[in-house]
Amino acid sequence: MRLGSGAFAASCVAIEVIGVAIFIRGFFPAPVRSSARPEHGVETPAPEPVAGASSNWTKLPSPLFSKVVIMLIDALRDDFVFGSKGVKYMPYTTYLVEKGASHSFVAEAKPPTVTMPRIKALMTGSLPGFVDVIRNLNSPVLLEDNVIRQAKAAGKRMIFYGDETWLKLFPKHFVEYDGTTSFFVSDYIEVDNNVTRHLDKVLKRGDWDMLILHYLGLDHIGHISGPNSPLIGHKLSEMDSILMKIHTSLLSKERENLSPSLLVLCGDHGMSETGSHGASSTEEVSTPLILISSAFERKPGDIRHPKHVQQTDLAATLAIGLGLPIPKDSVGRLLFPVIEGKPMREQLRFLHLNTLQLSKLLQENVPSYEKDPGFEQFKMAERLHRNWVKLHLEENHSDILLGLGTKVLRQYLGALKTLSLSLSTQVAHYDIYSMAVGTVMVLEVLTLFLLSTPHVLCRKAELDVPLLSPVFSLLFYLIFLVLSAIHVLVCTSSESSCYLCSLPWLAAGGVMVLVSALLCAVLSALIRMVIDGTLLKKSATYPSSGWSEVDVLLLLGTVGHVLSLGASSFVEEEHQTWYFLVNTLCLALSQETCRSYFVGDNCEPQHRFHVEQGCEDILACTLKDSTSCNTPKPDRTSKGVSLSQAQESCKWWTVLASPWLVLICCRLLRSLNQTGVQGAHRPDLSHWLTSSDHKVQLSGLAALSLAVIFMLVQKGCSLVSKAALALGLLGVFCYRAAIGIVLFPWQPDNKGISNGSALSRACFCYALICSVPVATYLVLVTSLRYHLFIWSVFSPKLLYEGMRLLITAALCAVFTATDQTRHTRAQVETDTWS
Repeated sequence: MRLGSGAFAASCVAIEVIGVAIFIRGFFPAPVRSSARPEHGVETPAPEPVAGASSNWTKLPSPLFSKVVIMLIDALRDDFVFGSKGVKYMPYTTYLVEKGASHSFVAEAKPPTVTMPRIKALMTGSLPGFVDVIRNLNSPVLLEDNVIRQAKAAGKRMIFYGDETWLKLFPKHFVEYDGTTSFFVSDYIEVDNNVTRHLDKVLKRGDWDMLILHYLGLDHIGHISGPNSPLIGHKLSEMDSILMKIHTSLLSKERENLSPSLLVLCGDHGMSETGSHGASSTEEVSTPLILISSAFERKPGDIRHPKHVQQTDLAATLAIGLGLPIPKDSVGRLLFPVIEGKPMREQLRFLHLNTLQLSKLLQENVPSYEKDPGFEQFKMAERLHRNWVKLHLEENHSDILLGLGTKVLRQYLGALKTLSLSLSTQVAHYDIYSMAVGTVMVLEVLTLFLLSTPHVLCRKAELDVPLLSPVFSLLFYLIFLVLSAIHVLVCTSSESSCYLCSLPWLAAGGVMVLVSALLCAVLSALIRMVIDGTLLKKSATYPSSGWSEVDVLLLLGTVGHVLSLGASSFVEEEHQTWYFLVNTLCLALSQETCRSYFVGDNCEPQHRFHVEQGCEDILACTLKDSTSCNTPKPDRTSKGVSLSQAQESCKWWTVLASPWLVLICCRLLRSLNQTGVQGAHRPDLSHWLTSSDHKVQLSGLAALSLAVIFMLVQKGCSLVSKAALALGLLGVFCYRAAIGIVLFPWQPDNKGISNGSALSRACFCYALICSVPVATYLVLVTSLRYHLFIWSVFSPKLLYEGMRLLITAALCAVFTATDQTRHTRAQVETDTWS
């Protein structure tokens, strides 16, 4: 089967995309979910465990609090409240933490530490997947069971002010709301004032059950100037005064209705030392969680240090506090200090509801749930609970009842801890089978690429793909049977939960056929190369097939880049690697160009490139267009300088200057915007231009850039089009000037691609270069899947590589189709003239 090198590269990359997709599906763990769909009404709770008697506790307990206010401060770090900044700038909050009626916790937020997944975790009690980072830009409706949905079903009246992400997640749930956008990062004043301006009238009213406030100003300050900015202190003082206003208002209302309220102060995520968030550093995952209520009585001398809990624990606590069912997908556990002051029977009832919900979730997501220690503890606690209820209903108030109740309490708390941990670790369960199949597919394609490289670069841009004959061989069927047997064995194992096993047998069989065919093609190509002797000796027909210095540099650079992907620091600072490689390659190209142009094989001056007749260097071919490649050799004996020679000389000087122009552009781009974890705080050209002291330079550059755009685009346009273009660019300038932002212009490259005996080869080489790091990275990610930074560093890089491979496949397909169309058109013209 004969294919052009471009078509072959496009086909191989398309198969790699399938392999990477299968790998990603197995690598990113499936979330822990309940199979029961959320009901529209209030659910019937499980009854209290009984033994030999009937209990009258078959309904949900009464709410612990009449009203709940959630004050969520975006990017509120734990040390902003419990550290020196809290003592200095939040005195009222510090008083409540140290001496007031409150319980304080340090809640750990799991990565990714961005707003939308964290809101999901707070309200559902579940652990959102990594894909929620992408959804964070366009938050969809939350379909999982959550506290907000349960509250609405119970007839609770809820009011919300703040980040509009809540309104996208919970549409039509709030009786009153006002959303603020989070994308105007430079605004940290009005974005909070738009929330606070509603407080006075809302706190005076009593027609609501839950009030949610989401303040964005602190997060915006962090993005602008970091956690050590003087603005942080002012914002914390502002938040402290708001919390004092809310708390005093709730206390005054409690004196009227004699029912306690709950005020929750929390953060969705923390803030790194550079002011950002999204990763898994201690500063980003540690958030304060303070529960304030008059129900939490504190005796003199009662010192309560902040305990470490999970952010997902808030959902179960809020549900119990409001008298609602715990969300079905919650992996969190009830914060016991909230119910510690209640009678023993109520405490056991609350803990039983939470433990029963976690045990059901475990049964639906873990095949071997009966062997889980948490499930065994739950069964033991439930049996003891039955005996306690029996004694309690018999009105036995002896010390035996108290001792048994304490034992049941400890058993429930232990079961809660173990079950929550088991479900949380289930989220980090990898589908090794799918990951292995995807990796094998990518490695097979990479091997086929490498075996085909000599044929592509040293012959015509076509090659024989050994696919049809292996498919009909005995080896193919043997491999297919072996892979099918492995698939059946994996899918029928008792603890299997693989993605490939959930596919229809026809789809899974197609994957097995593809893997078998690729393996047979690789073996066939390898055998053919051994027979031809291409692996043992060089063909004398192609004397220029040796490795040049640029080839060696490309190989070493590719290998070095691939090896660097195994370290999280190099992944975070990958741009530094590319800076070094691009600069080194440009210098090597400049040296190669100068040597080829000025010095010949005999060390004598030359005025053109020396082109071998055999295997041409692919990089040199791509540097020249079709005219220069096909120009006849000039007569050295002629003394006059023709026009064609002058044009050719001009082209050579363009080629000579290109590497240096690329170097200059790279240096300018590097100074334009500093990035990375280590260098984001360094001064750069963009900050210099956007500073208030350089608005004149910024305005001049913007005007010049728009003028250049007009000069480049207006060619060939009618007078009306030119006028419309000028007005449009003027409007752009006016708009950017009005909001203080300048959009740096871009110039589309409309130059057609020339020299197609090089386009197919370039497509092949580009696909090969992209395939090497992808294949290696799949192996690295598999081996580093339990690394500390797997979700914050390596996972985003995996998504980037997958998207890069998809774009590579699309580019190869487009270039191949373009080349084929041009080739067909040229053939038709040739036939017409003949």
